[in-house]
Amino acid sequence: MRPDTARIFSSGFGAGTVLHRSHVDRIALIGNALPRLCGLATFTSHVHDALRERFPAVAVDHYAMVDPGRSYRFPPSVTRAIAQEDRASYRDAARAIEASRPDLVWVQHEFGIYGGPAGSYLFELVDRISAPLVVTLHTVLETPDPEQRRVIERLAARASLLIVMAERGREILERVYGIRGNEVAVIPHGVPDRAYVDPGVARSRFGLEDRPTILTFGLLSPGKGIETVIEALPAILRRRPDALYSIVGATHPHLIAHEGEAYRERLQTLAAGLGVDHALRWENRFLGEQELLDRIAAADVYVTPYANPAQITSGTLAYALGLGKPIVSTPYAHAAELLAQGRGTLVGFGDVPATADAIGTLLSNDVRRARGAAAAYAHGRSMIWARMAERSMAAFGEMLGERPATCGAMRWVSACPGDAAVTVRQMATAG
Repeated sequence: MRPDTARIFSSGFGAGTVLHRSHVDRIALIGNALPRLCGLATFTSHVHDALRERFPAVAVDHYAMVDPGRSYRFPPSVTRAIAQEDRASYRDAARAIEASRPDLVWVQHEFGIYGGPAGSYLFELVDRISAPLVVTLHTVLETPDPEQRRVIERLAARASLLIVMAERGREILERVYGIRGNEVAVIPHGVPDRAYVDPGVARSRFGLEDRPTILTFGLLSPGKGIETVIEALPAILRRRPDALYSIVGATHPHLIAHEGEAYRERLQTLAAGLGVDHALRWENRFLGEQELLDRIAAADVYVTPYANPAQITSGTLAYALGLGKPIVSTPYAHAAELLAQGRGTLVGFGDVPATADAIGTLLSNDVRRARGAAAAYAHGRSMIWARMAERSMAAFGEMLGERPATCGAMRWVSACPGDAAVTVRQMATAG
């Protein structure tokens, strides 16, 4: 702690009062972590690494969730694991966080990551910490069920700052949940900082088939809209008979547990029935990041045909843009914003003819494809992980530095709205 350089604020609660500063020396980061195979694990691990690289004087303690029946060999950078369905594990983590005295706690929130109804076990932790709480909402539901609504509203009441990755997320929070827009920061998804490579050169370098390549990557599950692209392939192949559709990624673990590979097999049956199975390449595994980036570099066109219009976060879309891919996408919330101003092509949900035309046009028009690649790559430079870390730290500094010293504004100190009798630190001690 360096009080000589800090701006100090008091909750005004007297005994048990917690002081906060605008200077950040330590962050407790809560989410998933690699080698767990999911997008949130990749994201949270990158956030940790970007903060440590860009701000080496800041300590970042990474608390990683563990789903039921699984165990992971986390790297040394993971401070502690939290068992998703074990309420005591959340309380133990809260005590560890309190002992470390972080300047803020940053939660990566996604439904299904935390235990209890709609992930409500998370409050076993956040209601027992005294540092300001920041929550990045990776999903903002426009039509939540009652439990989901209660969790988001309670997180919003508890948090000092909410973060979303698209303006649409902020708009939904304001309109659906009644959360004031000035309490929400929009910080785009981070992307790797990697030099642009011509797809043909990349295919040669990485030993891949030298064919005009369409790519979709990510954990495979219904709702990703892969059927639309497969159904568009006959028309695409009439324009580019040598085209290849590469579908990279393991089937989602939750889907595997429910039905095995039945969904992938249905897609393969569809392709065979349309006579386009020769133009598909399936890579049914979770790729390490460098190998995945190689696959993206080798693609001529990237496609996200997702079916959910409310989706406000897509790490796969952000990565493809960051590596300079011409993109064809359905207009879900994140894509509509990220691909604005000519950075990509939007087609209707499930619109097979429009999908075929957009992809076929890009594959057969070198000038248009090059223009799309240049626009995507230029915008991607503003989204690299280092810039994302800088934006986040700036938001944290503003949050801490501008909080007035009043009980009402210092809502992170009270465990329950309106309960000024018991401070969070006292609750944590009582455990």
